[in-house]
Amino acid sequence: MKSAQILRGLLTCFIVLALSLPASAAITLYDKDETTFSVDGSFNTFYVYSQSDKNTEMEAISGPDRDQSRVKMGFLPNWIGFNFGKQVGDLKLGGRSSFWVTINDSDNNLTETGIDVRQFYGTVDSSWGQILFGKDFTLFNRSNIFLDEILLGYGNVSDTLGLLDGNGVSFGNIGTGYTYPFPSAQITYRTPELHGFKLAIGIIDPSRTVDNGQEKTPRFEGELTYNYQFNRGDITAWSGFLYQKSESTSAGITDITTKGVSYGVRVRFANVGLHASGFNAEGLGFLLGAGADTTIPDLTVAGDSEGYLLQASYTHGPVRLVGSYGQNELKAAQRWKNETMTGAVFYDINQYFKAVAEYNVNEISIGSAKEETNTIALGLIVNF
Repeated sequence: MKSAQILRGLLTCFIVLALSLPASAAITLYDKDETTFSVDGSFNTFYVYSQSDKNTEMEAISGPDRDQSRVKMGFLPNWIGFNFGKQVGDLKLGGRSSFWVTINDSDNNLTETGIDVRQFYGTVDSSWGQILFGKDFTLFNRSNIFLDEILLGYGNVSDTLGLLDGNGVSFGNIGTGYTYPFPSAQITYRTPELHGFKLAIGIIDPSRTVDNGQEKTPRFEGELTYNYQFNRGDITAWSGFLYQKSESTSAGITDITTKGVSYGVRVRFANVGLHASGFNAEGLGFLLGAGADTTIPDLTVAGDSEGYLLQASYTHGPVRLVGSYGQNELKAAQRWKNETMTGAVFYDINQYFKAVAEYNVNEISIGSAKEETNTIALGLIVNF
């Protein structure tokens, strides 16, 4: 259908649409006179085989059935990051810049490698908390994706979303559990941790969600997190919010208010981990967040959207097993539903190098048309 073709074209422009935790073992290059400079990075590549089956009894959701083999990056692009810090009196001044690179330019972009500056911000820390200013991932659905058990894996793809071929990342659980917290210009304050609680409140550069519109105030986002450690385990819980209003300057065009709540809990005890998270929103879309879905016909952000993600993991020595199920739903001009089931095995060869084997089943439906995609992904990952 036409909307799926436009959606495919739109999403191929987003070369790197994923999110990562900072690397666990940055290399310190300088540490002297209360000044530090370090580098971290991540490299991954997957062999992927996907089988796409459309509902052929009615209008196909995105063309004919297809089988496709690719060598691609996973949910996370490859990146290199630089971290700066300097103590000046009672203030700790810092900053981070990270550059995210696609390896998937051999299909039809030749050597036009996409480089995305995902983070470029400064920080000021003191006893009163932290102020972050610059470009960083936003707060709504932030912990939902940061704490996803298959963050380092592959996740969902489909022809409908233009992800089956070799010109972009997979979507992990974007669209099947949470929306993507796009890196945006922001000024965010984080409190010190108090009895396990920490609050982040940010003013975010707003997204344009109506034609010929105006935003009289920025977008507001926040997240409250709670961390508790006990013998052989820990609990992390969170709740976030988002609010923005776009007003039209043209007669006959409806204003759009974007608002939502996100929430979740992760429990780890001994070798077992459990994750449950979700969101409810209005005027947001169901994939990429406020403003990003609005250019797609039949995917108007004026509808209500919701999603949830349920996961369990078991770790034994270097092996971690993960089972995951998530879905998003949008109630708009047409009902969109997207769900993913994933089974994955992560094997730590050492603390920097791991292998991944994953099987994923994604089903996306638009009205009564459906596509099911089965994917096998085998990957290698180096983090430092």
